[in-house]
Amino acid sequence: MNLATSTGTPAAGSEWPVVKLQFGAADARILEDQRVYDGHFKMHRLTVQHRLFGGGWSEPLSREIFERGDAVGVLPWDPVSDDLIMLEQYRVGVRRDEDSPWMLELVAGVVEDGESDAEVARREAQEEAALSISELEPVARYYPSAGACTEQVRLFIGRTQRPEQGGVYGNADEGEDIRVHILPRAEVMDYLTSGFINNGHTLIALQWLALHGDELRGRWT
Repeated sequence: MNLATSTGTPAAGSEWPVVKLQFGAADARILEDQRVYDGHFKMHRLTVQHRLFGGGWSEPLSREIFERGDAVGVLPWDPVSDDLIMLEQYRVGVRRDEDSPWMLELVAGVVEDGESDAEVARREAQEEAALSISELEPVARYYPSAGACTEQVRLFIGRTQRPEQGGVYGNADEGEDIRVHILPRAEVMDYLTSGFINNGHTLIALQWLALHGDELRGRWT
């Protein structure tokens, strides 16, 4: 078995582990690509094949794939006061939740054509929380639902200055109604361990901050 092939690109400052993925991009092929929905988001029906671990190729597989573009998330943090700025907003996809379809989240937005990740992070922080981001620390990049969606998410911790108070913000043209909370980092970590945080982007950023926050605070202060 050949473990010398890897896919993707490691995050800045990191290296791939010793074990590599067996197959790469050339080991999967698209036989047919049909766009079946073209609205605000897009849906494609693909016929694909890929190599098998036991040798040979799979039978042609039909898969629908959702395309919504890539996204950037930033967790705003004032390292001096050690406060996190977090957002509360309604999420229609959580209508199945018995408690509440409102979530406590970080700042996030879709990457528009020609935008850098830093530009998205700073634009969304201003629109959703009236915050200015002075520095960005990369956290992770990942595919939240790779079996059904092409979206890649890039996450950051964003250095900001704690506002005097929260408020309600958001882009009215996009139907946003966002309540801003200013919370001590220790309190938010309690939310993390209790299971109160139920948004994937926010979970990952907070878990990273739990591991690296003290070191990052030392650098930023």
